[in-house]
Amino acid sequence: MWRSTVRWESWSGDGHEHLTIEQLSDGYLARSVLLGRVEEQAFGLHYTLRCDAAWRFRKLDLAAVDTGRKYTLESDGHGHWRDETGETLPGLSSAVDVDLSFSPFTNTLPIRRLRLEEGEAADIVTAYVAFPGFGVSPDPQRYTCLKKDALYRYASLDSDFTRDVEVDGNGLVTLYPGLFKRTA
Repeated sequence: MWRSTVRWESWSGDGHEHLTIEQLSDGYLARSVLLGRVEEQAFGLHYTLRCDAAWRFRKLDLAAVDTGRKYTLESDGHGHWRDETGETLPGLSSAVDVDLSFSPFTNTLPIRRLRLEEGEAADIVTAYVAFPGFGVSPDPQRYTCLKKDALYRYASLDSDFTRDVEVDGNGLVTLYPGLFKRTA
């Protein structure tokens, strides 16, 4: 079984993430701790994220350290989403992946799941989790493989935001210009 520990720093240098991901018999489990600042307010978060063996998102448990606020999001990998109360989230029916605004790790999910060859692109919809409010909304995106297992273009399909994201052989971000850089 595969296991990796990585660390990222925000581009500004005032945010840090420590993540351990491991392969399980039925998928992948990531555990992470984040420290940072939003609008001059310091925060601490920890999350656990599970994916199935095909890298389809299954469950997120998220907690703010300072306030104790918790959030859970689950999916069956086929467009059926619900929150911690069990309420169905029909607005996310076209989403397969989750995208955490505060972590480069969630780019790994579509990169690994899609298995794009060089020059191929795919349009997807993610369940975008914003911080600090933990609001969730559908977010259309495009991933283009520029160099297999090394460089992918991320493009938001509802804005003009585009970045060429460098990854390692496991699909973990090493450089996300303007947002994150890997430190270990």
